[in-house]
Amino acid sequence: MVGSQIAAVLVAVLAYFIGCSQVPSFVGCRVYSVQDFKTWVPYIPHLFEPRGNEPFAAAAADSKRARFLEAFKDVRTELIGAFAAQGVPEDAQTWYARTIDYNVPGGKLNRGISVIDSVEIMKGRPLSKGEFSRPPCWDGPSSLYVSLQAFFLVMDDVMDKSITRRGQPCYYRVPGVGTISVNDAVLLESAIYQLLKAHFREDAYYVDLMELFHETTFQTSTGQLMDLITAPEDSVDLSKLSLEKFRLIALYKTAHYSFYLPVALAMLMCEIPQVYQSKSTSKPVHPYALARSILLPIGEYFQVQDDFLDFAADPAVLGKIGTDIVDNKCSWCINTALDAASPEQRAVLDANYGRRDAGMEDRVKAVFEEVGLREKYRAYEDKVHAEILSLIEAVPEEEGVSLKRQVFINFLDKIYKRQK
Repeated sequence: MVGSQIAAVLVAVLAYFIGCSQVPSFVGCRVYSVQDFKTWVPYIPHLFEPRGNEPFAAAAADSKRARFLEAFKDVRTELIGAFAAQGVPEDAQTWYARTIDYNVPGGKLNRGISVIDSVEIMKGRPLSKGEFSRPPCWDGPSSLYVSLQAFFLVMDDVMDKSITRRGQPCYYRVPGVGTISVNDAVLLESAIYQLLKAHFREDAYYVDLMELFHETTFQTSTGQLMDLITAPEDSVDLSKLSLEKFRLIALYKTAHYSFYLPVALAMLMCEIPQVYQSKSTSKPVHPYALARSILLPIGEYFQVQDDFLDFAADPAVLGKIGTDIVDNKCSWCINTALDAASPEQRAVLDANYGRRDAGMEDRVKAVFEEVGLREKYRAYEDKVHAEILSLIEAVPEEEGVSLKRQVFINFLDKIYKRQK
């Protein structure tokens, strides 16, 4: 039976290897090249190193990253071993190993750190080295989280006809893979439930973990569907867009998965009950519903930021060239502009949005400037930041292991006024 403290680390190890591009950058981190694992060098061109003037936080983060790197060897060994134990031929085993190696490592550490940070805040102490390293902790929810993200990314790239992911060709574009990637994505998702059964079947929160992963997959897939049918690349119809549709896509495709899931996993690892009595207010506290009520607005705010930066940020700072306009995205920017546009400006947007033409893209950007999109974003950011702080301040704090305000403050601080 895996202890709750050890299990928390399992979630985080998996979260590290997810590398979701939508997760905010953590304070004190930036990318650097890694040579520690020669096996993974082709697949992990970039991880993280300390930055700036936060030596203590950076050193702590570095320590966690090193533990995650070491942990993945055991995660990979178990997954491949279980696959081989079915009696499948060697070529299938080699294919499955390549599927894991190509899609799971790489990306960012942010989600993993957020799980561990949340656990440590709720417990009121750092996790010990033993809690990180005692077997069989590597094979738990951390690997579940890894596989879930890899599953989403492989499928998303196929649907979006994407070209590259994490500095290499998207998996479906690897010679010989093609549509087999769809089946491979399902194999990656199946690893979640394989590892859950292997390591958490005897734990009280086993069913809660399963339901959380099922629910998150359903929610994220729902958001993906809304995104795909609202603004398909080959059919531009701005009358189908609205801020309400943007909000729903942001909540389902981003907020549940990127913000609520890590904290809910940490809460389950800490064995926080569904309801408890507050000693300070004498009222019942529903911590999971309370966490959701704060983290979903943070997730929506993050998506608004992401959309605004796609339009307004310097590509040299952002690290990429924004493509939402030419990709016909149902973004906060186009929906806000549509609400503010004059009939003449609306005609320009109708004629130029969603076209892969630099001149048309510039005309859309000109309208965004004319309607004062930058000012509207600054007003939105100040307003939503104040509203979220008010929600956080209302969280009742209890002695011992319980939901703490600092969990939410950590998330909010990491994205407030971000530039990339």
